Amino acid sequence: MASDGPGSGFKDHFSERSAGYAAFRPIYPAALVDFLAAVSSQHAVALDCGCGSGQLSVPLARRFDRVIAIDASAEQIKHAEAHPRVEYRVAKAEETGLPDGSADLITVAQAAHWIDRDRFYAEARRVARRGAVVALITYGNGQVDGEVDPILSRFYEDVVGPYWPPERRLVETGYRTLAFPFREIDPPPLDIVASWRLADLLGYVRTWSAVNQAERVLGTAPMDTLTRELGEAWGDPETRRPITWPLSVRAGRV
Repeated sequence: MASDGPGSGFKDHFSERSAGYAAFRPIYPAALVDFLAAVSSQHAVALDCGCGSGQLSVPLARRFDRVIAIDASAEQIKHAEAHPRVEYRVAKAEETGLPDGSADLITVAQAAHWIDRDRFYAEARRVARRGAVVALITYGNGQVDGEVDPILSRFYEDVVGPYWPPERRLVETGYRTLAFPFREIDPPPLDIVASWRLADLLGYVRTWSAVNQAERVLGTAPMDTLTRELGEAWGDPETRRPITWPLSVRAGRV
């Protein structure tokens, strides 16, 4: 099968901003973990690939005895949230280093667009226990009510839009266009919901790979302008506003 993913080289868009990633990326909800646990026949080992700083790894530990969380970025692992049932390792999703038939659940959250998916699928089959579940999880733009949404959308599309890597299109389509060679399991409707101050939202935006690239080319002017515009629309910066990211999940049984 021809690969529909990027090459085997690791595209590192996040190491230099890994501290911000750890501080400002949203945490996956309990409802997602409960769904993944419900469709997993056993709960001994979950393998979280492309784990970043543990945004899904730590929640998984609530329902799985052991979580092995891997990321190709040593900086991401360095900033990961510690948990007694989560073991962090520097490794690629395509080369996990796990023994054959050892994982009950294999997840890739907000990272499947960066990996060589054909190689990952082969690796997932190797490390999966009989009947294990593979899940690719992603979320697109956060939705904020009021005047904030149009400002954020304009920044996303018009200001830093030209600087998004081509893989971002896969996120925008909710991974629906990806080849997924497993027996699919339909998830319930799922969202990430957070209550953020203005500084939280700005910190999150600064973790975008497109912002990183735009600042290399344009300097800080785009973020300076966004900070001013959002500040005017937000009001008291300490006011917390609800932000919702609809989740897309491709789950299937090996």
